[in-house]
Amino acid sequence: MAEAADFQGTRPSPARRWLRRTASAVLGAPLLAGLLAVPAAGAAPAAEPSKAPTGSRTVAVSLNTLSPSVPAEDDTLTVSGTLTNKGKETISSAEVDLRVGPRLSGRGEVDDASKRSAYVPGVDPVTVGDKYTVKFPKLAKGISQDFTLTVPVDKLGLDDPGVYQLGVSVSGRTTTAPYEQVLGIERSFLPWQPEAGDSRTKLTFLWPLIAPPHVTAETRSDEQQTPVFTNDELAKELAPGGRLEQMVSLGSRLPVTWVVDPDLLASVAAMAGKYEVESGDTTVPGKNQAVAKQWLTALEKVVEDGKVIALPFADPDLASIAHRGKNVSGTLSHLQNASAVAATTVETILHVKPSTDFAWPVNGAVDSSIVDVATSAGAHNVIARSDSFRESTELPYTPTAARPIGGGTTAVVADARLSTLFDGDMSRAGSSTRAVQKFLAQTLALTEQAPDNERSIVVAPPRMPTAAQAQTMARALEGLAGNRWTQPSDLVSAAEVKPDPRATSKLPRASAYPKKLRAQELPTQAFQDIRTTQGSLDSFETILTQPERVVTPFGNAVNRSMSTSWRGRSLEAQQYRDTVRDYLQSLTSEVQLIEKSDVTLSGRSATIPVTVQNKLVQGVDRLVLRLTSDNIRLKFNDDGSMAELPVSVAGGHSQSVKFDTATSANGRAQVTARLYTEDGTQYGEEMTFTVKVSEVTPTVLLVIAGGLLLLVLAGIRMYSHRKRAVASDTADGNGDGPEQPSDPTPDTGPESGAPSGTGEKVDR
Repeated sequence: MAEAADFQGTRPSPARRWLRRTASAVLGAPLLAGLLAVPAAGAAPAAEPSKAPTGSRTVAVSLNTLSPSVPAEDDTLTVSGTLTNKGKETISSAEVDLRVGPRLSGRGEVDDASKRSAYVPGVDPVTVGDKYTVKFPKLAKGISQDFTLTVPVDKLGLDDPGVYQLGVSVSGRTTTAPYEQVLGIERSFLPWQPEAGDSRTKLTFLWPLIAPPHVTAETRSDEQQTPVFTNDELAKELAPGGRLEQMVSLGSRLPVTWVVDPDLLASVAAMAGKYEVESGDTTVPGKNQAVAKQWLTALEKVVEDGKVIALPFADPDLASIAHRGKNVSGTLSHLQNASAVAATTVETILHVKPSTDFAWPVNGAVDSSIVDVATSAGAHNVIARSDSFRESTELPYTPTAARPIGGGTTAVVADARLSTLFDGDMSRAGSSTRAVQKFLAQTLALTEQAPDNERSIVVAPPRMPTAAQAQTMARALEGLAGNRWTQPSDLVSAAEVKPDPRATSKLPRASAYPKKLRAQELPTQAFQDIRTTQGSLDSFETILTQPERVVTPFGNAVNRSMSTSWRGRSLEAQQYRDTVRDYLQSLTSEVQLIEKSDVTLSGRSATIPVTVQNKLVQGVDRLVLRLTSDNIRLKFNDDGSMAELPVSVAGGHSQSVKFDTATSANGRAQVTARLYTEDGTQYGEEMTFTVKVSEVTPTVLLVIAGGLLLLVLAGIRMYSHRKRAVASDTADGNGDGPEQPSDPTPDTGPESGAPSGTGEKVDR
């Protein structure tokens, strides 16, 4: 965006006492610059990190605290920090000074001041005075020293309201440079507005509650369908001090707009009940129910009176879909489903009605294809960023966020400078303090650009802030308390503000999309994998008696496969998609045909049984079992070489499906059995077995009859012989007859799922 920080020709002059105080420093600047030129010339080039820094970069100065961030007239300013001697020599007679002024005009001057690293005489602030210094007899090389400076605000020489430079410098002497010189400096900013101004900027600050996917597609077979988590890392973020706990705790006292991923809420709600966690090849019970319940309770209380924006479920990557996925069939329907379930999820868990009318592409980077994808899912507002929505004309101020971009869609353009201030590592106190003071300085400078033109500004911070980033953001917003130059607003209101007619509303070209962001997008293969998984799920769903037990967890997992959080983690994204696909395949394979060995038919007609096994907990129906023969002489159900019968199997059971067969000649036939859904889609793997037909001739029947007759006669003879033996024993006076074995008990064990025996024979 074109620099919009300055009034044309309206830069105010410093007060007279400021001129008197700084005149001597300005007049002496050339001489001091000459003195510093020699050591500065010896400064180590960036390409030679082995050389120690010299000149005004010899000592690293860190400003760890600056309190209060926005002082009032009766306050005392306290600045504390750390000095570290990075040079090769000990520094003697070291003195730490606080420097204030001059007043900066416009956002551009704030940026310029923050970019300087070396000390610049006449440009950098002058010291407050010898009374407010800290002295160290020496600073040994490689050693750090803490310091604290305390100065009454009325001694700082602050005049007109505005942004003042603030610096802490350390001066001293070394053996090679035995004259006093500035050896280190750190700059910051001091916003000065002792009373609330007549003009205030409306400020909307987004507070995102977003996390990577943690829940798999797998659920247990119990009635509650116990979910399985990939790990228990989410519990760490919810626990006291964790990232998400800090977001809720800090946000509870700030005027922010909550931007929520419904998948996070659903995952925490699942964790609040019974859940399991993957551990190697098995799972273990989860133990963090109390942490999850506590977090949800706290969040529900915080948002009951606040403004909540619900993103589509699992925060899908809109840019990846627009650039690589929208031409893969089914992708846009997944996005629409993710948007459809968002409101229900948030309302069910938090008992608050969210707005689902906003889309948030990564880093607010947009082009026409991204906007088209966002609006296809029902969004009428797209959260963009000003480094993507660059102004086409010079404006002397930062325009209002809302921009109409056609088709009833509004781009809510967040301010890039303010939104990116909290990127990076904020765990270091110096980095955090610098970000807070620059945020306050930029907002004040922004308001002063056009005091008669009230504007509405939006800040979109990192999508998943760390705990340290969240703490820094909270400190920055707390510095705006009192509404001296800003007043809080929410995102819905910001989108409805009357647009500035001078602000650009032209969408960037697709070629303008940042290459770094494009390189992190999900590949087209990811959406093709999702399409394959969805196809298998659709076929599986049609045969289930309780399809919701499968469709819901797998549908959520498909949405998670498109999550923005996979950016830069292509391997993890692929593993997640593979896990979803493999688990679905394992479920579909639980409904299968039992392997069958060769079958012998001893006649012209017979019945062939084929067993379908269902290892699922729920029943399956609307399946069709089809048998086909490669021999036209083997017919099924008097209907040719192919026959179909419906299949319905209860959960955990098997069903034997019987086909009547007829043949006109002896021989062999290859029979193929396969399951199909009612719409003709193949289901599972086919099974092939051989049918042997062997007709029994009249001669063979005569031989068999003769053999049976001989067996009968032999039996009669044995019976007569035994009867005579019993009578003889009775005559001898022995009353005990021979022992008679009892009848064997029939085998009533459960039906085996093993393949039938070799050479199975099926009689007429």
